[in-house]
Amino acid sequence: MQNIPEKFLKPYEPTKTERSIYKYWEKSDFFNPDTCIEKGICEKGAETFSIVLPPPNVTGVLHTGHAGMLAIEDIIVRFNRMRGKNTLWVPGTDHAGIATQTKVEKEIYKKEGKNRHDLGREDFLKRVEDFAQDSHDTIVEQMKQMGASVDWSREAFTLDEKRELAVRTAFTKMYEAGLIYKGFRSVNWDPKMQTVVSDEEVDYEEQKSKFYYLKYGPFTIGTARPETKFGDKYVVIHPDDKRYAEYKHGDKLTVEWINGPIEATIIKDEVIDMEFGTGVMTITPWHSEVDFELAEKHGLDKEQIIDLYGKLLPIAGEFAGMKIKDARDKIIEKLEQKGLVEKIDDRYENKIATNSRGSGVIEPQILEQWFVNVNKEFTIPYSNINEIKSGSVTTLKKIMKTSVASGQIKILPDRFEKTYFNWIDNLRDWNISRQLWYGHRIPVWYRDKETYVGVSVPEGDGWTQDPDTLDTWFSSGLWTFSTLGWPENTEDLKTYHPTTLLETGYDIIFFWVARMVLMSGFLLGEVPFNTVYLHGLVRDEKGAKISKSLGNNIDPLELIEKYGADALRMALIVGVGPGSDLSLSENKIKAYKHFSNKIWNATRFVLANMRNDFDYIQKPPLVQIDEQYIKELNNIIEDITSDMNQYRLYLAGEKLYHYFWHTYADIIIEGAKERLKNGNDTEKKSAEWTLVHILISSLKLLHPFMPFITEAIWKDFPIKEKKILMVEKWPGSE
Repeated sequence: MQNIPEKFLKPYEPTKTERSIYKYWEKSDFFNPDTCIEKGICEKGAETFSIVLPPPNVTGVLHTGHAGMLAIEDIIVRFNRMRGKNTLWVPGTDHAGIATQTKVEKEIYKKEGKNRHDLGREDFLKRVEDFAQDSHDTIVEQMKQMGASVDWSREAFTLDEKRELAVRTAFTKMYEAGLIYKGFRSVNWDPKMQTVVSDEEVDYEEQKSKFYYLKYGPFTIGTARPETKFGDKYVVIHPDDKRYAEYKHGDKLTVEWINGPIEATIIKDEVIDMEFGTGVMTITPWHSEVDFELAEKHGLDKEQIIDLYGKLLPIAGEFAGMKIKDARDKIIEKLEQKGLVEKIDDRYENKIATNSRGSGVIEPQILEQWFVNVNKEFTIPYSNINEIKSGSVTTLKKIMKTSVASGQIKILPDRFEKTYFNWIDNLRDWNISRQLWYGHRIPVWYRDKETYVGVSVPEGDGWTQDPDTLDTWFSSGLWTFSTLGWPENTEDLKTYHPTTLLETGYDIIFFWVARMVLMSGFLLGEVPFNTVYLHGLVRDEKGAKISKSLGNNIDPLELIEKYGADALRMALIVGVGPGSDLSLSENKIKAYKHFSNKIWNATRFVLANMRNDFDYIQKPPLVQIDEQYIKELNNIIEDITSDMNQYRLYLAGEKLYHYFWHTYADIIIEGAKERLKNGNDTEKKSAEWTLVHILISSLKLLHPFMPFITEAIWKDFPIKEKKILMVEKWPGSE
């Protein structure tokens, strides 16, 4: 019998194995597709598979959601690498301007009682950069512990020098095409953080509040925010509302209001819902996006009521200088004294807009900001997008919609296509400027009445750069091609773009997916990827969303230390289809730790029954039962391969688990024991070769899912002419 390598005589210990295995992979350099080509593992010019890692924010450590993302992507990457494709997985991290700056500011204030203005821009940014670097190093180590086979030689950071060049180039090109402009529009202002935030970064929290019915001349209006009503001088009525047929568009009337009589103007518009309330409303254009659009449509005045710190302005009279919350009850008290409060509903369900990055309550403001115009027509010089021809006139919104509607980009699961289109249809101009210090500084300079926009700093003295930074989604929108060297026409860009797949969470389909389609369509004239795989959220075992505030956060490193990365990967994959949320429990992870032990023990049995002169290359005649086992294996290989090609990882993983445990270990190995012990020479050789062949095939099939234990076994498995397992040929493609 075979001399069993000593390590197989002991139980499998992932914590003592996984780190050394990852270093073994790194030393081979096979994460880099160039090395695979140089060493003849794959051929130059062969089919490619490329994917970029959704860059984790450098705001701290990875959580179980990130672990799930890494598991999915690594499984897909390892499968395609074993299929012989030139496979590139580009890693990187995101500076995440608003989130990172907020975190550092809080830490500085907590420790030193200072804010960023006390430190100054240069000193503060140095603090943020140090924090980001520490976070980056932690994230890289966590990725390695999860087994992520990314090409570290191509690692990128959204704020590094190459990405800075890409951002400035993109901004300049879009500005020159008339797609970026500076103007006054209604935006989401966070008085707490003193910056604008994007529509997608606004969370709406349900809460009960008071709803006030107020008398406004002959009308009754409703509001949850009486503090904004000082400037309300327009009454909006539906033109078909017969209750108010006596009033004509443009009619004026004097009404008693908070600080005395004002002149009100009647506006007739179909935007009004006649069934809601009294069918009448007044508008506050400065502090409501909907009211702003209505004011723009009818050319109405807009007057600021609340300043950028959330305090009332002089228009509020005796309430000027008061904070919104402090003033609200006092304003109602005055209105009651005037007999202008009809009733108050204490059970009103209200949605409060908050900044998801800092929890500050959003106050709409009209501010001069930088925007991307998504509806402006332009001529696209080159297009490889279905139904959009080179030299044709198009818009950014059309590019985003057509790229998916034409089928050129496939979204999995396809139910999210409807969500995507609905968001595109309601998309307004993208506000890209932020009043932050950490991020890509807007590449615009001013001198007297001159404005310069460009990739490099303008020549001459007296230029001052715009103080704002760009929305972090602007730089991450370039991610699929900036990581491949754009704006230079690099070999990587020619070879690997468009990328094959984007894998990300369904919760950022708007933040990121659509932005990348927009950027790639305009700047390259092509889609950024062919398929979008959307994973769901990781929840606790009770189904609650995992968050620090709920105290149910599960640290993936603790789970790896306890059960091993392979067990965690399987628990995050099996039974969880695209777009489905996962309820993660330790019992599920523990079950796959037992599976790791099963694989290890099955390997020990096979090794114990291999003769020293066993030659796997020389296939002996097989008895009928073994021929049947090999036929079943081939069917499994074909089935698993089909699932993997269709990104049905959850099915492939489950089938492999059941096949190895319940077919190979429980039936085939158990059935072979008698033949190995008492069978004739033909039966023994047949059983021996069959057990080895199925084990070898299973290790290859399982490798994308459980890379550490399979590589650890393969490394010391006594067969000739083998390569490192991660670049062995996938079964059925040898």
